[in-house]
Amino acid sequence: MNKRVFLAGVLGAVAMFLWSGLAHMALPLGEAGVQQIDKEDALLSTLQSTVSSHGLYMFPKMVPGTDEAQYQKKIASGPSGLLIYFPSRDWSFGKSLALEFVTELLQALIAAYLLSLTTLSAFGGRFGFYVILGLLAAIATNISYWNWYGFPVTYTASYIFMGWVGYLCAGLVAAAMKIGGPKTASA
Repeated sequence: MNKRVFLAGVLGAVAMFLWSGLAHMALPLGEAGVQQIDKEDALLSTLQSTVSSHGLYMFPKMVPGTDEAQYQKKIASGPSGLLIYFPSRDWSFGKSLALEFVTELLQALIAAYLLSLTTLSAFGGRFGFYVILGLLAAIATNISYWNWYGFPVTYTASYIFMGWVGYLCAGLVAAAMKIGGPKTASA
């Protein structure tokens, strides 16, 4: 990866990160489809006495030997869901922001490198590369989570949109820097 491609990746990550911050802090996209629990004290007390370790839990429990039809009936007749649980959590906003930026940096570096391997020389072609790559990345897990785990449609659509626009921001940077074309990979 040459310096120009690396720089496009870094600047693309900054663009993605700024978009993500805007989407979460100034727009309602970051919390779309997420609700708060009323009367949470009773639930928290029950969780503390029922679940002892950090993990991802699915309910209702599928008892071994239960066939799919029985399990579907159990889901249809009562509550079901997915729970990420921490008995307590040492969480840092700063560390989470740093990890988010590193994640976006890896995405932007990989995308810029892949674009550098193409022969796309027009701005529209380079940007279109990110349009497609970003859509692929944005739907990769979000649609599956909606389909299998019941993530809300509003949440799913919001996170697909935010991820896709993040790639569009990085794509504008890479396209403007003329990443791609016959000389990018070796320049």
